Amino acid sequence: MDFIVILAKEFSLRPQQVQAVIELLDAGNTIPFIARYRKEATGSLDDQVLRELSERLEYLRGLEKRREEIEKSLTDQGVLTEELSAKLSAAKTLSELEDLYRPFRPKRRTRATIAKEKGLEPLALWLLLQLPKADPAQEAAKYISEEKDVLDAESALAGARDIIAESVSDDAALRKDMRALLLREGVIETRAAKEEDSVYQMYYEYQEPVPRIAAHRILAINRGEREEFLKVTLKAPEEKALHQIYLSFVRPGSPASQQVQLACEDAWERLLFPSMEREIRNELTDRANVAAIRVFSQNLHQLLMQPPIKGKVTLGVDPGFRTGCKLAVIDENGKVLETGVGHFTLPGQEFQKAQSARLIKRMVKEHGVTAIAIGNGTASRESEQFIASLLPEMPGVAYVIVSEAGASVYSASKLAAQEFPEFDVSLRSAVSIARRMQDPLAELVKIDPKAIGVGQYQHDLKQNELTSALDGVVEQCVNLVGVEVSTASAELLSHVAGIGPALAKNIVAYREENGIASRAALKKVPKLGPKAFEQCAGFLRVMDSKNPLDATAVHPESYDAAKALLALLQYDVKAVKNGGVPGIGEKAEEYGLDKLASELQIGLPTLKDILSELQKPGRDPRDELPKPVLRTDVLDIKDLKPGMELTGTVRNVIDFGAFVDIGVHQDGLVHISRMAERFIRHPSEIVKVGDIVKVWVVDVDEKKKRIALTMVKGRT
Repeated sequence: MDFIVILAKEFSLRPQQVQAVIELLDAGNTIPFIARYRKEATGSLDDQVLRELSERLEYLRGLEKRREEIEKSLTDQGVLTEELSAKLSAAKTLSELEDLYRPFRPKRRTRATIAKEKGLEPLALWLLLQLPKADPAQEAAKYISEEKDVLDAESALAGARDIIAESVSDDAALRKDMRALLLREGVIETRAAKEEDSVYQMYYEYQEPVPRIAAHRILAINRGEREEFLKVTLKAPEEKALHQIYLSFVRPGSPASQQVQLACEDAWERLLFPSMEREIRNELTDRANVAAIRVFSQNLHQLLMQPPIKGKVTLGVDPGFRTGCKLAVIDENGKVLETGVGHFTLPGQEFQKAQSARLIKRMVKEHGVTAIAIGNGTASRESEQFIASLLPEMPGVAYVIVSEAGASVYSASKLAAQEFPEFDVSLRSAVSIARRMQDPLAELVKIDPKAIGVGQYQHDLKQNELTSALDGVVEQCVNLVGVEVSTASAELLSHVAGIGPALAKNIVAYREENGIASRAALKKVPKLGPKAFEQCAGFLRVMDSKNPLDATAVHPESYDAAKALLALLQYDVKAVKNGGVPGIGEKAEEYGLDKLASELQIGLPTLKDILSELQKPGRDPRDELPKPVLRTDVLDIKDLKPGMELTGTVRNVIDFGAFVDIGVHQDGLVHISRMAERFIRHPSEIVKVGDIVKVWVVDVDEKKKRIALTMVKGRT
């Protein structure tokens, strides 16, 4: 199998690009490194294409390995013919390979194998010939044997039909046709498995064609079936299926044809359809799995890339009732300045509320707090109301509700224990909440991506595939932003290309003992060899290094070229450290980019990347995105009225709509039908996690805590 030709055709790439990617991957290079620093070789393919190409390559290699295993098995059995070998070579999917291998795969004892043990296979082969003057009963009588438990001609014919039925069911070409028919014309039907209300009520009497059923409905139906609320069946176009089977195996005009037809009907009902039903259900689940993981990945990417609120001293509030609300003030760099506890969420706490108000106002004034981050968990509503009541006395301060508080508590308790061993879980969470606002990426990488809550049915998905995809998203985001090696946590460093958890701990340990004055100093970290340095160096920043290029995304392998570029254009390298080199892009254009690349002996993509970095050293791509909404007032669900216009933040995008935080502690749903005046296939065409959107209230159900919103004014 020529992987290069196949992949080049599937991805519409030049064979040279594909070959370069395969060679780079096989040499142990990471996808972020290839995407950023090997553009000349790959033709500037981005992370997403490289990841998809890598996954497809892995599938094709797995397919080739399975093909070799099957060929060896067939050779050992002595049944590998030239025709079968050609069919195996032409198979493009694992299911096609397995269909071809099916007749020869070792089987458990079946009705057909029992019939073969009774010596009835010759009779089955004779019936399949369907000779014009055949007499099935007369021929079957030859196989009557009391010793073999074939007591009469009908018993012999029944056994022969069992053999034919299994042969029909195992026919690779027929299985391929049946699979295509069911995928094209099958219908999923569901009904209630018990008389009991549940969240699956809409599926108690439901049907939908297989080609049209949406991924989220497949996952919902699967869960309902697993929880024994639903019974699910696949309805097949039976007449068409049987007609197709008859065309393949039944020859009209022979007395034996009726026996073959009976065998075909048995094959369909007992063997082929049940097997196909399982395959179609599995294929639908696999498709839903892929679609759900794609949506989860897109949402996670947008969440991780939310812009940080930089330059603000922040007060983090972990809400609570009985034990009070834990407070933590952190400076612009995340350093804890003060901690405390406030009691202001329970009724009848007037004295404690007054004390808490004085404490918070003193913290704000003494440390210059300009932002307050409140965790969206227990008692958050009461906390928000209390904080908002103090804002008129704290000019210049605003607050933000930080979602995923539960996950933050988990991450803080587990991962901040070493940093703050003297803090309890809630106090660590207050710190984590504040840091989460200042730098979402740095805090969220501490949390298992599956626990963040920006997907749908994540616990029903294939966990290995989900984990792999989400880890890839985290890796992509971390490397896109870059990491300040002097302050980054081990968790953040572990996602940098070429590092991983063990090496990240080594970097932190070395940093604490020796400090890291430059990128070159990383080479002294235990176990950080030349390959790891090559992969990670460009994504790590050392802001205080004497070499200004250490604070940029310019890779050390290109330092000489960068310095030569500055010299050619008559700039001092120190200009890089002073906020960038203004006008260097225009000057390079005047000089001629092709000429510059040639003289510097680097590729044009690398030259453009170096110029971009020299103009804006260490640029954070998140800075260009809209900032989170900082609030100064409080709304309650009972305050909402149909037609009310609000501004909210998109918290989750799913197949049928998007959930929007409008500041009432209950996200509202914008259904896909209310997102635009035009038809859209998926909500991701309109919104993404973190978007600031204008919405109008359609309906409010206070009892069920459901809020219906629209993004199209007047659309109800």
